[in-house]
Amino acid sequence: MFTQIEFCDGVIESSRFITEMLNLEHGAQDIFIGKVRQHNQNRDVVGIEYEIFTDLARKVLSELCGEARNTIDPNLDFSIVHRSGYLSVGETSVLIIASSKHRDEAFRACRFIIEEIKHRVPIWKQEHYTDGKSEWVQGHALCQH
Repeated sequence: MFTQIEFCDGVIESSRFITEMLNLEHGAQDIFIGKVRQHNQNRDVVGIEYEIFTDLARKVLSELCGEARNTIDPNLDFSIVHRSGYLSVGETSVLIIASSKHRDEAFRACRFIIEEIKHRVPIWKQEHYTDGKSEWVQGHALCQH
């Protein structure tokens, strides 16, 4: 089993992480790339600042990978990378790669990880708006706004 969890304050080099996910027994990789969007809840966004409690975040992400292996596929491999600091609109904030023998398991695992990050991992984001204001945003699953 391969698990790579990283936090960085610079650009996420997606190709590097895709290349490092090499399991010749696996025929599927599902890749989720989260980006800072320009509009959220009817507000114009200029950027987001992420704060991460890295030691605890690493522990929780490791636990999530274990849960996915227990419930979806024991042979899943993962690469998870999350940015910290200030990101402008359009920048990549998170990269998740789930690798498995088959696509269904890879898709399900990738979806599970991103949804649980929103609820359980100590990562906070503060949106900055074009009107000069900012607001801390709560994590949520499957945009309900």
